[in-house]
Amino acid sequence: MGRLFSEGESMLVYPIRVVWAETGCDLSRPAQAAFSVSKKSFRKAVDRNLLKRRMKEAYRLSKNLFYDGLGEKKVTIMFMYISREMLSYTVIDRSVKNILRKMLKQIRQKQSS
Repeated sequence: MGRLFSEGESMLVYPIRVVWAETGCDLSRPAQAAFSVSKKSFRKAVDRNLLKRRMKEAYRLSKNLFYDGLGEKKVTIMFMYISREMLSYTVIDRSVKNILRKMLKQIRQKQSS
């Protein structure tokens, strides 16, 4: 995980910040994802867990298209919720979809250059 933050790329699509890196690890799937919500912003575990569940569900519903776009590449991804407000699932879903779309675009640009 330390390598992810030191060598990975990051992007912000409010309310989510994402850090990712291509990995040479032998993963069973094209991507390995983790989700985080700050304890400082949301004191109650119930609130943090709700936001993580929303991010996970948005990722789960969008990951098949993302996997198809990755091809043979393997990536590790960390999704971090940065807003101090509880936002609805639709806002989080839109953000996750935009992030995955932008990540694929950047990965394809790297491949072509």
